[in-house]
Amino acid sequence: MEKTRIVPKNHWDWNIPVPLSQGWMVENLLFVGGQISADENGKTIGVGDIEVQTRNVFQNITNVLDEAGADWNDVVKLNTYYVFNGTDDELTPYWEKMTRVRMEFLQHPGPAATAVRVAGLIYPGLLIEAEAIAVLNRRTASTDDGDVR
Repeated sequence: MEKTRIVPKNHWDWNIPVPLSQGWMVENLLFVGGQISADENGKTIGVGDIEVQTRNVFQNITNVLDEAGADWNDVVKLNTYYVFNGTDDELTPYWEKMTRVRMEFLQHPGPAATAVRVAGLIYPGLLIEAEAIAVLNRRTASTDDGDVR
């Protein structure tokens, strides 16, 4: 079974050295690990701003997809975890802000998706984390003489 670790250059990293990966390609499946809104040193970007953080998270997913030769058309499953501690009246506008940004990235028809409201994420100030699974259409190319490459 062919496995490839995906770690884009200049991508965010954890505050302490860990053996975790931004993604793994296993055969034609790409598993994108939970992406957060952080700079390459793991410092939170866009504290308090769900739109800035969502855009950064989805750009980070895009970077992992790109590194693996994939794009958003290949994404079949998307899990989003978001923090919201406001009133019930504020929840829908908050969720709509997050979703408008997500729709800038998602293709039609979109992936199967789950959005989970959580009490908090790993680092203070983070409002959203998302992970994805993509299926890559990896076909072998035939040469004129019938050899497969």
